Amino acid sequence: MSILSVFAETEKVKAHIDDPEGRQRLKVRLIECFQKAGRRPFLILCIGTDRSTGDALGPLIGTQLARAGLPRLHVWGTLDEPVHATNLAEKIASIRDSLLNPYIVAIDASLGRLDSVGCVTLADGPLRPGAGVHKDLPAVGDVNITGIVNVGGFMEYMVLQNTRLNLVWHMSERISELIADAYLQTEVCAPAEAEAFRERR
Repeated sequence: MSILSVFAETEKVKAHIDDPEGRQRLKVRLIECFQKAGRRPFLILCIGTDRSTGDALGPLIGTQLARAGLPRLHVWGTLDEPVHATNLAEKIASIRDSLLNPYIVAIDASLGRLDSVGCVTLADGPLRPGAGVHKDLPAVGDVNITGIVNVGGFMEYMVLQNTRLNLVWHMSERISELIADAYLQTEVCAPAEAEAFRERR
């Protein structure tokens, strides 16, 4: 049985961002998710705001992916044009108007247990942004990626505001690299395009 088929049976993969074996598990699962999309347009939807250090994970990832210029990959939610609580519903409507049945990977920061800080979770199904801070926002995504940036359970808004930028930046770099590497190994990204991108890196 291949490693792909092993993780195809698992709906959720979680690993610390500095664990090489964990990153490989995430990458393999993400490739498998991308391959399910077939010829649907790929959209990375990065949710969050740079007004809160902890919640800046999504826009940082979006900015790095947008600057990378991955062929035929749509990226929404950057530092210049963030997707956040107040405009999420509007942005979802715009996505539906702009792209025909896109395959959406939704990304957001989250809070969790102390021993999970620095971990990334990849799961099937839509993301429910704002759940950790008790907001009722539209669910979105075919799969979702969350990065656990700090400890939850008490004064969540204050915790997000006081999260270390160093951790969030480091996680954003790792997650961006993970997504880029996985995407370049999918069928939608032609070998010539993938090679040209790698030469520019």
